[in-house]
Amino acid sequence: MFLLQVSLWLWPSLDGATGQDYMEDWSCSLIVASLVGAFGSSFLYGYNLSVVNAPAPYIKAFYNESWERRHGHPTDPDTLTLLWSVTVSIFAIGGLVGTLIVKLIGRVLGRKYTLLVNNGFAISAALLMACSLQAGTFEMLIVGRFIMGVDGGIALSALPMYLSEISPKEIRGSLGQVTAIFICVGVFTGQVLGLPELLGKESTWPYLFGVIAVPAVVQLVSLPFLPESPRYLLLEKHDQVAAEQAFRTFLGKEDVSRELEEVLAERRVQRNVRLVSVLELLMSPFVRWQVGTVVITMACYQLCGLNAIWFYTNSIFGKAGIPPEKIPYITLSTGGIEILAAVFSGLVIERLGRRPLLIGGFGLMTLFFGILTATLTLQDHAPWVPYLSIVCILAIIASFCSGPGGIPFILTGEFFQQSQRPAAFIVAGTVNWLSNFAVGLLFPFIQKSLDTYCFLVFAAICLTGAVYFYFVLPETKNRTYAEISQAFAKRNKAFPPEEKIDLAVTDDKMIGKPEPDSSTLDSYVKNGVV
Repeated sequence: MFLLQVSLWLWPSLDGATGQDYMEDWSCSLIVASLVGAFGSSFLYGYNLSVVNAPAPYIKAFYNESWERRHGHPTDPDTLTLLWSVTVSIFAIGGLVGTLIVKLIGRVLGRKYTLLVNNGFAISAALLMACSLQAGTFEMLIVGRFIMGVDGGIALSALPMYLSEISPKEIRGSLGQVTAIFICVGVFTGQVLGLPELLGKESTWPYLFGVIAVPAVVQLVSLPFLPESPRYLLLEKHDQVAAEQAFRTFLGKEDVSRELEEVLAERRVQRNVRLVSVLELLMSPFVRWQVGTVVITMACYQLCGLNAIWFYTNSIFGKAGIPPEKIPYITLSTGGIEILAAVFSGLVIERLGRRPLLIGGFGLMTLFFGILTATLTLQDHAPWVPYLSIVCILAIIASFCSGPGGIPFILTGEFFQQSQRPAAFIVAGTVNWLSNFAVGLLFPFIQKSLDTYCFLVFAAICLTGAVYFYFVLPETKNRTYAEISQAFAKRNKAFPPEEKIDLAVTDDKMIGKPEPDSSTLDSYVKNGVV
């Protein structure tokens, strides 16, 4: 609600439309759906990124005690390091599994009920991890992290699809940024609860993982009262009455003829088209640049170095010369900066667009990673240099969350038609989680090998992403899915046979319905949905 109030004040100065016009697009049901959906989904993803930082020494001690109780001797340092790396990185393996099964679940249950069923994974994972210390079994913690990863993989595919399909195109970007904002809120919450004064103590650290059940239960009891995605109801379930009612609920108005006709035009063209498989999507010449751009975007999203900072914040601040007792409190500043930057992005994304925020974010990250490398290398030359390192870390986080932190999920939903979207999210999610796993597993070794120069690797990745998006990425703000597809048509250089256009147009005339706008129909055809 704070975001909406600030938007009302800020929007008239950003665009020709009034703040009241902008607020009219935000119905009560739309706000509740976005908040409840994000709280039980992307919030948990962010929370699990940061929650392992504070209790790391106690978890390692628990591993060592369990090992000594079973084998009669303490675990050697290499084995303990391996167990800890597996605990951190297996979250990404679970995320990959969740991504691969989300299409199957979504086809049967739809967007909303996929999110609801997903809460079962979160609750079971919370119970396993919270009870691991009492049971004296560290494997329960590792399995719980894996199951929590499955929850994250499903959530980061189903939630962006749901939000993209229920929102008007005028606020699709702002609504999509709710996913990124709640990821940041989740990271910050994990940092706060991990303080020694709260749950970051030896006797209470299992409760840090038990907290996971709370957002899942909130979503489980709230989301059933909201409608399913109207696009899913109309295009996949062929239930026009339910879709029309869902549009009225989410848009907060009785006349939804414009939105309904837009989806009907897509349905008439896609009448005999089934959901495409991942292989079919990858082989299709009509979406090759969309797929390539999503792959690059998701790879840069994970490989840009933010997960390295989230997973190993404490060690980075230690390298910067911060006293150990102050590190947990300094870490809170990273979470606060994330939230502020994500909220800023949500406020301006419909004015500035996706493209400038993405390019600018990666460009600034390149700059600050370079400065961070210099400050870490020279940190012994002056007492103020370590604090400049902290400023660079905060600047990197702000640059990421102001654009690259949420836009990749928005673009994946915008680039593809209804029949292609589930497969597209599988591709995006696979790249996302494999990259996440690679960073979590390899960064300690990269840091050990390159020392203070390790962040130059991430600077190179950010620069590559910024250059690619500058030359390839079209702007998608305030465009329909058909118009976005048409923006890629020239670059794809692949068009279906012309007679399919005639068949689609003839079919519209035979059933006595209005003929879609020629540019819209042309964009559907060029994108290969016929």
